[in-house]
Amino acid sequence: MTTSEPFRRTPVGRQPAFVGLMLFALVLRGPFVVVSTVSTDLREDLQLSATAIGLLTSLPVLCFGLAAPGASRLIGRIGVERSILLSLAGVFTGVLVRSAGGVALAVVGTVLIGVAITIGNVVSPVLIGRDFRRQPAAVTGSYTAALNIGSMITLSGGGALLEAWGWRGTLAVWAVLPVIAVALWIPLARRRAALPAPARPATSDRPAVPIGTLLRRPTTWMLTLAFTGQAFAYFGLTAWLPTLLADEQGMSRAGASAASSVFQICAVLGAVATPVLINRTGGPFTAFLVNGVLWISLPLGLLADPDLWLLWSALGGIAQGGGFTAVFTVVVLRATSLRENRQLSAVVQTGGYVIASVGPVVIGGLHESTGSWTPPLLAAAASLAVLTVLGAASSRGLRR
Repeated sequence: MTTSEPFRRTPVGRQPAFVGLMLFALVLRGPFVVVSTVSTDLREDLQLSATAIGLLTSLPVLCFGLAAPGASRLIGRIGVERSILLSLAGVFTGVLVRSAGGVALAVVGTVLIGVAITIGNVVSPVLIGRDFRRQPAAVTGSYTAALNIGSMITLSGGGALLEAWGWRGTLAVWAVLPVIAVALWIPLARRRAALPAPARPATSDRPAVPIGTLLRRPTTWMLTLAFTGQAFAYFGLTAWLPTLLADEQGMSRAGASAASSVFQICAVLGAVATPVLINRTGGPFTAFLVNGVLWISLPLGLLADPDLWLLWSALGGIAQGGGFTAVFTVVVLRATSLRENRQLSAVVQTGGYVIASVGPVVIGGLHESTGSWTPPLLAAAASLAVLTVLGAASSRGLRR
């Protein structure tokens, strides 16, 4: 490899870094997924419309896109471990600020959470590329599984916490996880800082390829649009699936919140199975096709037979975990250096998350304006078709 930032095996030890990555991933979804479990109370207490609740849910996602280039530069400047610690501190602060007051503090705290998680979103593929270059699909799958376990814990426990502590307590309690993660990452950061300079994997900002070259690659934009389809459907359905189940199946708020956690639980299966599929078939192409078909079964299945919501949620959950894994496995495999990894990850996340940030707003707005769940579910199905077609196209010719 002739680039200035080759991938090398880390001398710090992969097992502690793997455990740290899993714990870090648990923090990166719960703080904004939890809003879906308290949406009704938020609307009543803060006098917000359904569209405004969707906007509050989508603000972190918008930050994921807009702040990704800045996050990439920050990571190149301060390094992986310090970036992770900064991300955890930002999530902790944002969670407490959001639950402390009215609309203004809710917005400020939500933006802080969004920016902090953006750093985590960009630095995680860099950590995988640096320390786990030989097992990108398996580790990306484990990371995806941990993301969804964090969402699952939040959704399954959100209803009970809401009844016991109200919406403020339900939002604030998730500040505990960043504290636990920081306790592990501080010694990891110290261990790496103590290494002699030659032993550290290169992390300079000398480019592997010019950013213009990266942007002119068709696969960069195919991958970006594929991730847009994945993220639009994921965030839109995560935000409104509890409400849909309560409306269509007559569930209580706590019951609908717990039921919707099936969508997150089954994502763990997809995140674990997709690396096996990628390794068995020699590349991500087949994984995109299989996950795409399963993903689309969720919105179309809810339209065809909503009483089978458990089946559709399970199939869609498996696929959403697998789709995320496939996208970021391609990011790691296509990058030839840490710099290119950060650049490609930032481009994909900027485009994908900016558009996906309107997912909860579009889903909520379509439902509120039509009084039906049909238009929102069709919009989700269309975005998943984009994921399937362009994800497969972006991975053609790419071998494990």
